[in-house]
Amino acid sequence: MIMHLTRARALLAGAALLLAAAPTACAGLAEADSSAPERGAPYVETQLFFGTARPDGGAAVTDRQFMAFVDQEVTPGFPDGLTVQSGRGQWRDVSGRIEKERSYELILVYPVGRASASDRKIEERRRAYEKVFGQEAVARVDERARVDF
Repeated sequence: MIMHLTRARALLAGAALLLAAAPTACAGLAEADSSAPERGAPYVETQLFFGTARPDGGAAVTDRQFMAFVDQEVTPGFPDGLTVQSGRGQWRDVSGRIEKERSYELILVYPVGRASASDRKIEERRRAYEKVFGQEAVARVDERARVDF
């Protein structure tokens, strides 16, 4: 019995030491991360989500139509590059229904110094897509990023 109590005390003491050292160990990791050099320049990353189902029940936007929109409307304003990804999305429409549809994600990155001008161009493209394809909305997400080419 004494042997079991001594062993239990030793285990508890070891656990206490580990718990006491954990904040110090974690602090060391945080310091190592903060000393890593930052790469790239400050940019903004904008993700736009384009649905393809038409609220009026018309034919869905095709790949060819979407890519023509990108080529004619988006690329001239963002010639430095962009990424388009296909996906499946869903959202709640203005009537409260959950709409599931094929969708596209368009990703743009641009320098923070050009954020104001880029914002205007992005909003123009969002409104153009809504008008041309009869959409209720084009979702937008903006985040700060560091980018290196």
